[in-house]
Amino acid sequence: MNESSGERPTLPGDIVRLDLRGLKCPLPALHTGRALERATPGTRLRVECTDPMAVIDIPHLVHQTGHVLEAQETATLPLVFHIRKAGP
Repeated sequence: MNESSGERPTLPGDIVRLDLRGLKCPLPALHTGRALERATPGTRLRVECTDPMAVIDIPHLVHQTGHVLEAQETATLPLVFHIRKAGP
């Protein structure tokens, strides 16, 4: 995480909420990927979005980058994805 941004680095077990409602493909996946890059291993992300393509894109991103999709709530909007950053 960029120290000059004024945000503190995430700690293992932290939950980071990403409100990506209203963004269209590919932005929800891109923002999720950036958040995972900045997070420390063990950090959990709660990603909320309304783009129907996220049902495909976000699980694919998580799988391709080696992180863990712990749960997904896709029956109603907003779509919610619970992701844990993997790591050593």
